[in-house]
Amino acid sequence: MKQYNVGVIGATGMVGQRFITLLENHPWFNLVALAASARSAGKTYEEAVGSRWLMKTPMPESVKKMVVLDAANVEEVAAKFDFVFCAVNMKKDEIKALEEAYAKAECPVVSNNSAHRFTPDVPMVVPEINADHVDIIPAQRKRLGTKRGFVAVKSNCSLQSYVPALHPLRKYGISDVLVCTYQAISGAGKTFETFPDILDNVIPYIGGEEEKSEQEPLKLWGRIEGDKIVSAESPRFTAQCLRVPVSDGHMGAVFVRFENKPSKEEILQAWKEFHGPAQDLKLPSAPKQFLHYFEENDRPQPKLDRMLENGMAVSIGRLREDNQYDYKFVCLSHNTLRGAAGGAVLLAELLAAKGYFD
Repeated sequence: MKQYNVGVIGATGMVGQRFITLLENHPWFNLVALAASARSAGKTYEEAVGSRWLMKTPMPESVKKMVVLDAANVEEVAAKFDFVFCAVNMKKDEIKALEEAYAKAECPVVSNNSAHRFTPDVPMVVPEINADHVDIIPAQRKRLGTKRGFVAVKSNCSLQSYVPALHPLRKYGISDVLVCTYQAISGAGKTFETFPDILDNVIPYIGGEEEKSEQEPLKLWGRIEGDKIVSAESPRFTAQCLRVPVSDGHMGAVFVRFENKPSKEEILQAWKEFHGPAQDLKLPSAPKQFLHYFEENDRPQPKLDRMLENGMAVSIGRLREDNQYDYKFVCLSHNTLRGAAGGAVLLAELLAAKGYFD
């Protein structure tokens, strides 16, 4: 595979830091530049981050002396790499404008942000589920007036636990889904040191999360019609999202109703056999086995299972029949790996394999 020079915008935040750790020894992507807000620009990365390095592994030596660029200087920054990962912390309309500005500067953007998730010609992709949605990129380029530039996004981090578990069951006609998510504090960019209010506590509200959890699966399961992606009309989703005192790992408690109820054995077989384009293309970050089922009654657990297959797999457990829905189960994914930066890197690998950065 061709080597690509890449950058990270929003490099000083938690997700930006995670991008840096994932790109340190990436076989396809060479990290050559970092950008952030004006207050970090001009400093070395080590100076800009200071004591705010939040990863469990040390800051890579290769980035310590990199001088942070001002992300607002779009033309200057965009010229330095083949494409860029974006994980900025700004208002949604500002993010949309910034990402489109980079795309119009002929720099493809792979975004961790939510701003463009419902832009009709922007693909929101989980590579195992809807890799074909990248085929909308030529229509987006036509709208933007670009030859290379485009924006592609990953979905919300909480979806990564339960949508992959539901996806191979769609052949049985999923009609209704109820999901309660129990979301780690790193999803808010926090640690226990910076978020003392979460200790001995659960917060039953995460702004905007329930709407995303109910609507984004339908875009993932949608279809391309002309120059836009049209969301699926079913199943019906309802969600509640809670912040819990866990460092990493989002868990979902899922209740599902089918038009053609499968047996428990059929569900387990569907999970065991499921693979997608990420596995078929042997993308570097793809888990070999995407969905793992645990027979033990007390699994999966964030502490034990979030790092399964380098944090890129989904863990499932406690499948059983329900007296109101057909079945219920629990599932788990690592929210800053599969759910955030890792999912974006996997999406970039898919785009590279399909030639969209050339």
